[in-house]
Order: sequence, then C-alpha cells, then structure tokens
Amino acid sequence: MAFTSFLGRVLFASIFILSAYQEFNEFGVDGGPAAKALKPKFGVFTSHVQSHAGIQVPEIEIKHLVSAAIFLKGIGGILFIFGSSLGAYLLIIHQLIAIPILYDFYNYDNEEKEFNQLFLKFTQNMALYGALLFFVGMKNSFPRRLHKKKWSSCCKSTLPVFIMDGRAGDFPSPAVLWCSCIGSMEIL
Repeated sequence: MAFTSFLGRVLFASIFILSAYQEFNEFGVDGGPAAKALKPKFGVFTSHVQSHAGIQVPEIEIKHLVSAAIFLKGIGGILFIFGSSLGAYLLIIHQLIAIPILYDFYNYDNEEKEFNQLFLKFTQNMALYGALLFFVGMKNSFPRRLHKKKWSSCCKSTLPVFIMDGRAGDFPSPAVLWCSCIGSMEIL
C-alpha cells in the first residue's frame, strides 16, 4: 500500500514538475513563451477584477508571475511526492491563482472553438485541485502515529495490560503500560 501511494503521488506530481521544468528551461530574459501567453490573459483578468470587484490590482511583471508559478509547481510537486502537506498547499495555491487566469472560458461565447478547449482544460485543472483538497483532507483526518517503544523480550511473550488511570472508556494521556512478567510500568 505504501508503494502504491508513493507511485500515485509521483505520477500526480509529475504533471506539475515536468511543467515547471519546461517553463524553467524556456524562461530566458523575458519569461519565455509562458510569459507571452500569460500577458494578455492577465490583462483581461485584472480588468475584470478592477471593473467587477472594484479592487485595484498592482502592477506585476509577468516574468515574476511565471517564476512564482515555476517555484510553486516545482517545490510543491517535489514535496508532494514525499507526502508533505506543505507541497499540497503550494500546489493548491498555484491552482487557485492559475485556473481562473489561464483557462478563461468565461470570456468567450459558447459557440467559439476556444470556449470548448478552455472549458475542458478548466474542468481538468479543477479535478486536479479537487484531488489536492482530497489529499489534504485525508492527510488531516488520520490521527498521527504514536511512537512505538520497543518491548523487552519478556513483554513480547506475555500480554500487556493497559491501566486506564482510574477512568473507564478513554485512554489516559499519557497511556501507562504495565508489563505483567516483570511488573514494570512504561509510559507510552
């Protein structure tokens, strides 16, 4: 199960890592093709935000946005492979910023060819975003593993008894373990 989970994280993160690698290699002085493709879309996005929400968007160089995307995808993907929630959060931040800007199907009429292409990419990236949210939710829903202490050879052969600190029902904090063969107590 652990290998399958690791393999799944590698395959999932490869989307982000390979994209970051490609953008990094093509970056150049001006941000490369990613900056050229992002510039008009970011302009439309900022005008929508300013006209509909009344929020003034500060001037940002497009190559800085591309470099931030490379960082979020690259570092987030690598951390995600090792099961880090921080990596998942970095990828979530990237998806939250990139999806509405890059896949702006809402700027096209539904009869246009671009609408269908952008809507398909939008829904695919929303599925990736949902998978990241699922990963974070599952990661936070399981209790942390308790550090297991090594048992003495005597305790391995006998059944340990948990002393419940005088209360029935819940384990005390910290739980006390009594080894019946030598009569010793260990704190877990």
